[in-house]
Amino acid sequence: MTQVLQFPKLGWEFNLNRVAFNIAGIDVYWYGITFALAFVVGLIYFIRRAERVGIHSDDALDAALWAVVGGVIGARAYFVIFQWEALYKDNPWKIFAFREGGLAIYGGVIGAILLGYIVTRIKKIPLLPLLDIGLPALLMGQAIGRWGNFFNMEAFGTNTNLPWGMTSKTIAAYLQRPDVIAQLEKLGQTVDPNMPVHPTFFYEFVWNLIGFLILAYVFTPRRKYDGEIALGYLAWYGLGRMFIEGLRTDSLVTEMPWGMIRVSQYLGGILFVGGTVALVYLHFVLKKKEYPLYVTTDKSKQRIEFKKSQMQNKQDKHNKRTASTVRNTTDAVGTALLVDNINDKIILTEDTDTDDNADDSSDCDNDCDCGGDCDCDSDCDCGSDD
Repeated sequence: MTQVLQFPKLGWEFNLNRVAFNIAGIDVYWYGITFALAFVVGLIYFIRRAERVGIHSDDALDAALWAVVGGVIGARAYFVIFQWEALYKDNPWKIFAFREGGLAIYGGVIGAILLGYIVTRIKKIPLLPLLDIGLPALLMGQAIGRWGNFFNMEAFGTNTNLPWGMTSKTIAAYLQRPDVIAQLEKLGQTVDPNMPVHPTFFYEFVWNLIGFLILAYVFTPRRKYDGEIALGYLAWYGLGRMFIEGLRTDSLVTEMPWGMIRVSQYLGGILFVGGTVALVYLHFVLKKKEYPLYVTTDKSKQRIEFKKSQMQNKQDKHNKRTASTVRNTTDAVGTALLVDNINDKIILTEDTDTDDNADDSSDCDNDCDCGGDCDCDSDCDCGSDD
């Protein structure tokens, strides 16, 4: 169903429908499309930049694909845990109803790192360089994915008088729900459903995009140790989420001894402080001694050369199989053409022999002009005139 999203002070209106199109009776949502786009763009960056941190692209691809699996599981598990009482305690089968939404980014990051770590142990490659290239890719994916919230008209904040405040019937209906009103009251907030609200999805898009550009193109070329960019991601994303989450009206909340808290805001603050302290500490500690990056080690170079050789061998075998198939096909076609040519010659020869015999018989008949019987094996038997 199409609804209008308005930005009153800017004079903007957008007619939005969560469904992009329908295939065989199945709705395809814009949220899913933006998620897929975020995945593809992040994966391309991850694969293309992997060798900059000493990881072959083939190893990076394996780790990325398994990290996605771990990310989806972790994101769902995180959401279910903090919404168990409200949504899943009495309806546990809804845990698998992914089409109804319910993925938490922090759980996704945790799940991706855990499963990614298992893959690196199996393949015997280090985790930290992968995180240095993978987490900026994730940050870019998070920026793109926030536009799914735009089409869903979700992830918005409290009332605002700023020029970019937005409103819609969907937003007003959500803010009038009794459970939402009760939750906001516990958090000490009151929201007028008829007033514009903060487009917090857009705030996070901008914050994540800036963070990606800084981490990927400013700090990555200048990193001093493996894991530095990963810590930068935790600090940057944690700081942004800590402030932006405080504005949102749809936060995951939980009861603590000191009162209700927004889980993502609380965790964002912990990650910001922890990441910043670790960056400062390691900066001064490692400044006093040289720390070799994995990309500069013989182990990394040997692994990359081994993978390149392995992939070249596979390509050579594929080329040989292809050439053999083409050669066999060519030989078969040539043999078929040769057989056809021989058959044509045999048919032509038989036709020629028949014509020659006919000509010989005609000659025999013409040897005798007297009208008598003629035998090719004897002289003409014409009677004499008396």
